[in-house]
Amino acid sequence: MSSDEDVNPYELLGLSIEATDQEIKTAYRQRSLKVHPDRNRGNPDAARKFHELVQAQELLLDPLRRMALDAKLRIKEARKARYATYDAKRKVLVEELEESERAFKRARVEKEAEKQERYRENERIMEEGRRLREEREKELTRKEREREAFERKAQQAADAILEPPPSGPLDTTVRVKYTLSAHPTLTDASALGALLAAHGAVDEPSIVLSLKPALPKKPKRGTALVPFKQIRGAFAAVCASGRPEYRLEDIEISWAEGKEPELIGWLKKMGQLGKATNGAGKGKGKDKLAPHQDNNPVASTAATPPPPSNGTFSSFPSTFPDINAAPPRPSAPTAVPGLDYESLTLMRMRQAERERLEREIREQEADEGS
Repeated sequence: MSSDEDVNPYELLGLSIEATDQEIKTAYRQRSLKVHPDRNRGNPDAARKFHELVQAQELLLDPLRRMALDAKLRIKEARKARYATYDAKRKVLVEELEESERAFKRARVEKEAEKQERYRENERIMEEGRRLREEREKELTRKEREREAFERKAQQAADAILEPPPSGPLDTTVRVKYTLSAHPTLTDASALGALLAAHGAVDEPSIVLSLKPALPKKPKRGTALVPFKQIRGAFAAVCASGRPEYRLEDIEISWAEGKEPELIGWLKKMGQLGKATNGAGKGKGKDKLAPHQDNNPVASTAATPPPPSNGTFSSFPSTFPDINAAPPRPSAPTAVPGLDYESLTLMRMRQAERERLEREIREQEADEGS
């Protein structure tokens, strides 16, 4: 009841502005009984009307609040009286003025709303820009990490290709099988070592030779494990398996472990070995050295004799012989340099592996004999 639009308490209680306190209480009591919620349970507006009566009574019984209300009502009545005396033209001017004031207020409210809308739109655009910038930075960071990971993997792969694999204990050992009827002189390690020395220095004291007794209607066969001092000799011997120009007809030479050493595969990948154009039989003449190129650092390294080494790669080849050339004369085994701890360990590993293969050969011969 603080504005012009509020209900007039005097009108609500049916009183005039000069009513006394007793008249106010009497009017309240009479009207409140009619709209009391307990007596009008079916009327949804009863509680609201009763509450308005309570507020009207409280306001009119409060001297200060009633004084302010009376002054407001008198001003309003005086304005109505003055307005009633205006002529028609003045009324129109007043109405236009009031309408312009209302239009100004509406324009100001709309302008403020438009300002707030622009502010919110700018905030939304700025937030969208920040989000897009963060996404772009994250995408660039992700691509940079992927590129670094790809380069790192590529570098690791390149290093893995350039780095030679470790040599195994039997990388320089070959398995030799032949019949004594075709090669009657190959009855001891020295004769076998002299035959294969054409391909490289042979570790003759470590040769394991097994001569199987002859069975009825079967030729007597010999099986041997021949270790070379370098893998180049073992590779050349395997490539020359069964070739008559090396006096190896009817002689089968294969790798002692039954598979090609990883070092040979690495040399092929590095372009140090190529395909041979002649050769027959399984594992015979499969590979030969590719032509040496001075601009190939790997080939130059492989073709240059390395300094004496006591490490794991002491059997790495300094060069490979061309197996298509004329067979060289057998050469005596070179002297073994002094051994350090690593070389001694490697030698023991090779010896243990040779002993294992020797047992397998004997067990295989025993099974065939039975």
